[in-house]
Amino acid sequence: MRLRYPAVARNREAILDVIRSRLPARGTVLEVASGSGEHAVSFGAALPELRWQPTDPDPTARASIEAWVEHEGLPNVARPLALDVTAWPWPITAADAMMCINMIHISPWEATQGLLQGASRVLPVGGPLLLYGPYVVDGETAPSNRAFDASLRERDPRWGVRELRQVEREAEGHGLGLEEVVVMPANNLTVVLRRRG
Repeated sequence: MRLRYPAVARNREAILDVIRSRLPARGTVLEVASGSGEHAVSFGAALPELRWQPTDPDPTARASIEAWVEHEGLPNVARPLALDVTAWPWPITAADAMMCINMIHISPWEATQGLLQGASRVLPVGGPLLLYGPYVVDGETAPSNRAFDASLRERDPRWGVRELRQVEREAEGHGLGLEEVVVMPANNLTVVLRRRG
């Protein structure tokens, strides 16, 4: 069953505009927490020279990704893998780039740590990790993000909109440097990290 998330329809073009010039021209993009699979097939269709590897820890999400992959019939979008970023080893050991959309705030902090540690193992030197979602920047964020943060913490106290500098510090500890922060619509950011040598 193909799941449809309204947020994807609103953000995929804006995300594509950013990633188009920041992903390598060729190679494998590992997408962590692919959710419905809509981003994977959308970006796979728009960037045919890249091989897209979607993943998700949730069986329902993986079934949706599988359905989208079959429906779109794109040769460069692989079948989804089960990936829990906190569990080692990962089912994929190398990728030219990584993407993670809207996971960091809807997961415990340990998931962010696992994501960044995994990126340091999977990416080549210079390989990018692109993160998309809402952030607090030096204590500041939009009122809508404050409300969103409160609703997330009500659902699970381990969740919440993260402070960008905390993510940056954690990334540095895993050999990933902050290269760029791109302001996106709807009070989101795309954060570009790169693996250092």
